[in-house]
Amino acid sequence: MILTGLLLLVLALAGAPLFAIIAASALLGFARGGVDPMVVVGEFFRIADMPVLLAIPLFTFAGYLLSESGAPKRLVRLSNALLSWLPGGLALVTLVTCALFTAFTGASGVTIVAIGALLYPALQQAGYEERFTLGLLTTGGSLGLLFPPSLPLILYGVVAGTNVDRLFLAGVLPGIAMVLLLGVWCVHRGRRIQRPATFSFREAGAALAAAAWELPLPVLVLGGVYSGLFAVSEVAAVTALYVTVVEVGVHREVTWRQLPAVMRESAVLVGGILVILGASLASTNYLIDAQVPEKLFAFVTTHVTSKFTFLVVLNLFLLVLGMILDIFSAVVIVVPLVLPLAAGYGIDPLHLGMIFLANMQIGYSTPPVGMNLFIASYRFGKPVLELYRASLPFVALLLLAVLLITYVPALSLLLVGK
Repeated sequence: MILTGLLLLVLALAGAPLFAIIAASALLGFARGGVDPMVVVGEFFRIADMPVLLAIPLFTFAGYLLSESGAPKRLVRLSNALLSWLPGGLALVTLVTCALFTAFTGASGVTIVAIGALLYPALQQAGYEERFTLGLLTTGGSLGLLFPPSLPLILYGVVAGTNVDRLFLAGVLPGIAMVLLLGVWCVHRGRRIQRPATFSFREAGAALAAAAWELPLPVLVLGGVYSGLFAVSEVAAVTALYVTVVEVGVHREVTWRQLPAVMRESAVLVGGILVILGASLASTNYLIDAQVPEKLFAFVTTHVTSKFTFLVVLNLFLLVLGMILDIFSAVVIVVPLVLPLAAGYGIDPLHLGMIFLANMQIGYSTPPVGMNLFIASYRFGKPVLELYRASLPFVALLLLAVLLITYVPALSLLLVGK
C-alpha cells in the first residue's frame, strides 16, 4: 500500500493528469478490497443525475461569451463613471470590475486577460506604480469567486451536498468584505497618486445606457433564484440564452460563426472539472468504505481539543493546499474529508464553504502553482517572481479577510438566516 502511494506520488510529480492519479488510487483501493472496479465508472455516470451540475457549463459559456464581447469595456466604463471621482478611484474601478467579471466567468485567468488589457495602461497613465498595478490586477482577478454565480461555489455545493441557493447568499458578505479591505488599501495609495476626477452625470448616464443590456444579469441570477421563479440550473439556462441574444443578436459583437469557438473554449474548462469530479467521487466512496474520515476525525480530535485551534490548523492547511492544487481539484478532493471534521467541531457547512473558498482564492496568487501569477506573467510580460512580490501586500490583506470570515461566522450566515 505504501509502495502504491509512493508510485502515485511520483507519477503526480512527473506531471501525470490529476484525474488519472485520483482514478488510479480509487481503482487500486477497490481492487484491494475485492470491490468491482466498475464502481468507478458508475460514479462518472452518476454525475448525470445531478441537475445542479447543468449550471456549470451554462454559466461558463455565458461568462466566456461575455469576455469575447465588448462587455468588459462597457463594465469598465460604467465603473469608471461611478467611482473615478473617489480617491484611488481607478484602482477601485479595477477591484469592482474584476470581482463582477470573475463572478460570471468563473475563471480568474479570463478576467486578467480581458480586464487587464483595458486597465493596465490606464492605471499606468494615471500615475500608479507598476508594482502596485501588477499586484492589483493579479490578485483582483480572483476576487469574484465568492459572488454568485461563481463556479467554485456551485461545485462546493455539489460535493458537500449543500443547497447552492443558500451558498450564493452566504458568499455575498464575505466577498464584499474582501473587496472592501482591498478597497481601503487602494484609496490609501490612490490618495497620493491619482487626483480624483469630477463626477459627471452625463458620462454616468451614457455609461449606464451603454451597459443597459448587461446590468440586468445580477438581478436575473439572484432575483430568479431567490424569488423561487427558477432553480439554479434553470437560471443558468436563462442567463446563457440572455447573454447569447444580447451579445450575438443585439450588440452583434460575437458572430454566429464565432459562437462554436466560444462554446469549445468554455467546454474545455467544464470537461476538465467534470472529469476530475467523476474520479474524485469514486475516490471519496473508497475513502468512506475504508472509514478514512472517521479515522481522521479520531486522530484530529485527539490532538486538537478546541474549535478555535481547529480553525487555525484548517486555515494553515488550506493555504498550503491552495499553493499546490487548483481550486476545482481542491474542492472535489479535500472537501469530503474536511466536511465531517468541521461538523464535529460544530462548524456549519455554509461557513466552511466560505472559509475553504476564501483560502483557495488566495492560492491563485501564491507560488508554486498560483495560476494568476503565470497568466499575469504571460499577459504583462513580467517574471513570475516580480508578480509575486507585487501581490504580497494584497495577499496580506486577503489573509486578514480570511481571519474575519473564519472567526466571524455571521458574515457567512447572516443573510442565510442562521
